[in-house]
Amino acid sequence: MIVFTATRAQKQLAEYLTRRRLDMNLTQVGLSKRSGVPVGTLRDFERKGKISLESFLKLLNVLGGLEEIVEAVKPVPVQFNSIDEVLSSKQKAPRQRGHRT
Repeated sequence: MIVFTATRAQKQLAEYLTRRRLDMNLTQVGLSKRSGVPVGTLRDFERKGKISLESFLKLLNVLGGLEEIVEAVKPVPVQFNSIDEVLSSKQKAPRQRGHRT
C-alpha cells in the first residue's frame, strides 16, 4: 500500500495541472499571463509541486476545477438515522475558534 502524503499530493497536483495546461495548448507564459501567476512561480510549481494557495487557485480558475476544489472541502453535516444515534453521539457544536497552544 502506498501512503498518500502531502508531498506526493503536491507533485500529483502539479502533474495534473501541467497536463491540463498542455491539453489546452497553453504555454507556461500564456498561462502566466491569463492567471496572473508569475511564470517563475508556475515553472517551480510544475517541477517541484510547491506553490501558494492563492496562486494555485488562480491557476485552477484558468484551467478549470476551482469550483470542484471549493466543493470538495465543504464541511459535511452529521446525519443520524435514529434518535438513539443522536443521543449516543455526544457531539458538541462545532468550534468557532482553535485551541490555544
